Amino acid sequence: MTERILIVEDDSRLAEMLEEYLGQAGFRVNRAAFGAAALEQLASSVFDAVVLDLTLPDMDGLDLCRQLRAKSAVPVLMLTARGAATDRIIGLELGADDYLPKPFEPRELLARLRAIWRRSSARTPADRPLRFGRLEIDRAGHALRLDGDLRSVTSYQFSLLVALAENAGRVLSREALMDLVKGEQLEMFDRSIDVHISRIRAAIEDDPKAPRRIITVRGAGYVFARAQD
Repeated sequence: MTERILIVEDDSRLAEMLEEYLGQAGFRVNRAAFGAAALEQLASSVFDAVVLDLTLPDMDGLDLCRQLRAKSAVPVLMLTARGAATDRIIGLELGADDYLPKPFEPRELLARLRAIWRRSSARTPADRPLRFGRLEIDRAGHALRLDGDLRSVTSYQFSLLVALAENAGRVLSREALMDLVKGEQLEMFDRSIDVHISRIRAAIEDDPKAPRRIITVRGAGYVFARAQD
């Protein structure tokens, strides 16, 4: 899989250089010169890392980092020309994964990005968010996001969704779902599983009446679609 990187940098020469360098290294690169444009891209697409300049024309990079971390667990590498250690410390406290002072060598930026991904891959599978197109299921944070926006479901509904997503492409009967989800007991005969699925669909489907993420297989159960937009 080719990693996708968003570079948020208003210095066009530096951004073009990074885009070319990272592109030659095999990555897909998007660019944004303004914080607002970066937030729009992050809301509509899934990225594997964000390279974030702290000095932007329309907002402080620290504020952008704060907004991004409230919605996503995507790795953030800060770029800063600011000399004060306080800015770097604040950035890390806000959730940035690493920082790189300007000027820097592109090879060092690439090495730091790869180190971030190694640390991320070292997390246990249960810690890693599940991503399906625009949908992110953060199991460790117990959070559900569509297009970067938090969606509200009950704890039990979240557990049901995780069970379906961890078995994407497999048809699961109601009995299998109840076996996978621990905790609250459901009565098979009152079809309460169906009610929960309906409410999950209301949270994650573009059109809950024509679902594309959680599909009903008549007489068998439900299947979570592997391929999603």
